Amino acid sequence: MSHPAAVTLHTTRNGIVFMALAVFAFTAMDAVAKGLIAHYPTVEVIWARFVGHLALVLLYLGRRIAPALKTRLPWWHLARSLTQLGATAFFFASLNFIGLAEATALADISPILITLGAALFLREQLTPQRLIGVCGALTGALIVIRPGMGVFSPAALLPLACAICYAGNMLLTRLVGSRESPWAAMIYAAFFGSILCSLVVPFYWVPIAAIDLPAFALLGALGAIAQLFIIRAYSLTEAAVLAPFGYLDIVFASLWSIMVFAEFPDRYTMFGALVIAAAGLYVWRQEKTAPSPAV
Repeated sequence: MSHPAAVTLHTTRNGIVFMALAVFAFTAMDAVAKGLIAHYPTVEVIWARFVGHLALVLLYLGRRIAPALKTRLPWWHLARSLTQLGATAFFFASLNFIGLAEATALADISPILITLGAALFLREQLTPQRLIGVCGALTGALIVIRPGMGVFSPAALLPLACAICYAGNMLLTRLVGSRESPWAAMIYAAFFGSILCSLVVPFYWVPIAAIDLPAFALLGALGAIAQLFIIRAYSLTEAAVLAPFGYLDIVFASLWSIMVFAEFPDRYTMFGALVIAAAGLYVWRQEKTAPSPAV
């Protein structure tokens, strides 16, 4: 029989791996969105993200849709969908004005909000080690964005608003993901978002060129994959443990900026990324060596 501490460590590790994969998929989606927003209205890109997500999930489930729709938490799903829509809308809108890496860094106050929110609303333990990890990661984020050196502008309020919505979404994901199947969470989040976007997008619609159809399809697929991984992560591991690993998005966003948009991060960004990675590894190490609770 497996020791409880070993099981807990295994699930924590799995949760962190799923979180890293989710962040990778999210930043890839953001990179695709930035490319599309240069040619299409932001509302249309947001609409494609949710409709593509919904279509992919429905196609995958096929005849298993009916069981997946069963839920005991309809209002929580609606709230989660609204926060997801808000996070997506604010972040995509910010890409009209600032770079991908800068917008990502500004949105990275969310792990602190998640950690504090988990302690306040989910009654998760707020240990000194977790606080150190989050604060260390925030320090890395501040090194990347260098407040007062031209990054902040009125447009910076958009990724900050994204961070608030994202934190709320992650807390609701932790609440819903531990009680229901991930497919219910994925369907309802995309369903409500698709309805709301479909009511608005006709007023901004621009015909999609055939050459851009694969990018629009990829946008929805990456959104669905990221959501599946994030739900799985939060169903396995406490929000406060996962929060520092959200800062990996700066690392991934910087890579996409280089590869896709030829925007090279400077030495501050590279050093900040190292600080962020160190903070995440510190949390992982502390969770691994922490004594197991008495049973």
